[in-house]
Amino acid sequence: MNFGGAIMGVDLGDIFERNEIEFSDLKGKVIAIDAYNTLYQFLSIIRQRDGTPLIDSHGEITSHLSGFLYRTTNLIEEGIKPVFVFDGVPPEFKNKTIEERKKIRANAQEKWDEAKARGEDKEAFKHAQASSRIQGNMIEDAKLLLKVMGIPVIQAPSEGEAQASSIVMDGKAYAAASQDYDALLFGAPVVLRNLAVTGKRKLAGKSIFVEVKPELIDLKKGLAAMGISREQLVDIALLVGTDYNDGIKGIGPRKALKLIKKHTGIEAVLLELKT
Repeated sequence: MNFGGAIMGVDLGDIFERNEIEFSDLKGKVIAIDAYNTLYQFLSIIRQRDGTPLIDSHGEITSHLSGFLYRTTNLIEEGIKPVFVFDGVPPEFKNKTIEERKKIRANAQEKWDEAKARGEDKEAFKHAQASSRIQGNMIEDAKLLLKVMGIPVIQAPSEGEAQASSIVMDGKAYAAASQDYDALLFGAPVVLRNLAVTGKRKLAGKSIFVEVKPELIDLKKGLAAMGISREQLVDIALLVGTDYNDGIKGIGPRKALKLIKKHTGIEAVLLELKT
């Protein structure tokens, strides 16, 4: 996921076919949504011209609540049945990634303040998006709002995407929704992207708007098209780099796919790279 420069999750977009769909294709279906992922989307995109988020009379940020209220309402009106899955305690081996993200956001905050002081709204908005962070009672407020709306909320023991994927694998939901591709690694048969950010969107750093539609990724079809197994997909992710490991410098998804197909597993790939 890329919110103004903040990368989250493994990037497998270059090797998976993403099929645009309509909301009508999801009518009547239960969708397990990665709540943290969605919350960050709302914090990133729902802002004023200079990047300032929406706030209430007490100065508390409300961009995320606005997003959950209006975007979720849109999903319900389309006949979709959303279930929001919130992250629990992250695994210890993710600590390095978490600390790196904190540094990125702190740096973006500094650049945002400087751009605002210069009156450069476009530059300010870009850095403001990258500075988005969860703070205060954001999570509790989001959960309360969703519950008041009658939307199911699930608290995962750890990674929300893993829990969402498990729900889909158990047949209790049709798909896992997230901007990341990690749910594919966790085994979600169907993954949806752009569910909460459909409509006209401005390209980062450009005065160009594009139409964003929901995208569906079918894990089984994707693996068959590439001629690999899910285990090999995990090997590809490890080579590229995930939230839990740095990956190998200079290796992207396509190169990783080529190497895994050649050697069948990551061990043999690492041996070749050492020679």
